[in-house]
This record gives sequence, structure tokens and C-alpha cells, in this order.
Amino acid sequence: MTSQSFNNCNLPPWVIASRHFNEHPQPIEIQGVRQANRFLFGRLDGMDDPEERAITFSDYVSVKFQLHQWENQATPSARKSLKNSYLRYLRGWMMDSNSVEGAVLKGWVESRMGLPPTFHKIPIPGVHSQEYMTFAMDRNSGSKRTSAINSQLDLLYEFCQYELARRFPGKEIFTLFRGTQDASEHEILEQLGKREQIVRLNNLVSMTCDEERAWEFGSVVWEMKTPTAKVFFFDKLFPSSIMKGEGEYLVVGGEYRVRRVMCTV
Repeated sequence: MTSQSFNNCNLPPWVIASRHFNEHPQPIEIQGVRQANRFLFGRLDGMDDPEERAITFSDYVSVKFQLHQWENQATPSARKSLKNSYLRYLRGWMMDSNSVEGAVLKGWVESRMGLPPTFHKIPIPGVHSQEYMTFAMDRNSGSKRTSAINSQLDLLYEFCQYELARRFPGKEIFTLFRGTQDASEHEILEQLGKREQIVRLNNLVSMTCDEERAWEFGSVVWEMKTPTAKVFFFDKLFPSSIMKGEGEYLVVGGEYRVRRVMCTV
């Protein structure tokens, strides 16, 4: 699928989606987010404890988007809208990436980075297709469920990038794994060898840092080098009291060089 020609970050879509970016990563910044929230990041700079930083971030988002005011709203729909936050969408994705919450996260990647989804319940051949309209309906339905969800996700991505830089100074690439039931569902762009390929992944995908965990999600496991800049979220970003997970990473997709891992059992 051809990427859209516009986005809301410092690099064009074709760069972010390319296999070359994964080998020579650059920082990705959502335009204006760090500057508009410099008070938050300045405050985080003075904290050494990751859990304290995570709680401070959650409190900041709650106040900025008035999520803590949900009980004071006049109607049930208004109360429900404010009660929901970015955490609901993360949990929804982890339950089912093809849910309306999953559509909202994929829609965020499309609007901010210019990469449209290639799969949502079914393959999406293009942005003018009926399949894309099905995705768009889920995205719009999910976006109504809270206040300014894309702006919340902007902050989440920038906080994730901030935390990765604090916890892993100088680290540009992670080795991650992805399990899949049917590798043939992915578009193969180039066959590099018996176990290596260039594939096009959906605009947002789940991966894990635990190879054994990856086998729980499919009979085929891929190992891939993932730029730190493409990590949208990882489950250790927040304390277990806020978000539970088992080594899961949400990663911006595009063209990836993958190596099939052989099962040793």
C-alpha cells in the first residue's frame, strides 16, 4: 500500500516506512508535543524513579484532558467519555488488535506518521477501498469514546520515547520477536534467503522481547531489528498496577527484514 503524502512529524512517511530507516534510524518527533508540554518533561528530568515518572505522567494527562472530572459531567455519555483514557485503548488493543480501540491506535499512526493500515479484521488493499471504510468506521466509533484521544496518544508516544532514552541511553535498536499463525498473510517484498525476507507489516503491530512468549501467538516466529524510534508503547512503561503485560511492545510497522526462528523443541 502506498503511504499517504502527509503526516504530523519530522520525517516523511516513505522514510519511516522504509527498510532503510530500520537499519539507519533517526528520532521521530510528533510536531509541537514536547514544546507544548515542556513543563511535564522538565519535571520528569528531576525524577530518578521510573515508577514515579509514570505516575506523574498519568496524573498530568488526567488533569490536562480533565479525565478526573468525569463524575461531574451532566450526562452518562459525557461521564463515560471522560472516564475513558488512553489506557482503555491500550487494554483494548491487547485484548484484540482488530477492535475499535485497535482501529483508533492504527488511525493515530496514520494521522501522525502517514502510514495507513494494511489490515483491520481483513486485508486493506488501499485507502479508497471498501475495506478501508470498514476500518474508518471503527476508528471514528472508537474516537468518540474519550476526550481528544489522538492528543493523548501524542503524549503517550513522546513519553515512551523519553523513557526509552532514560532507561536505555544510546540504544537505537531492539531485537524483538513476533509470532504469527500464517506468515503468508503478510506481503513479502523480497526473499533474501531461506529464512530471511523483507515483509510489509501493518502500520502498528505487537511484538515481544521474549522469544518463548512469541511462540504462544503462532507457529511461525520472526526475529527483527526494531528501531527505538518506532516503539509506540512497551508494557514496562507503567507499573503493573496501571498496565499489565508480558514483554509486549507496540511498534510502528512498514518494511521489516525478518528472520524466521527455528523451534528447538
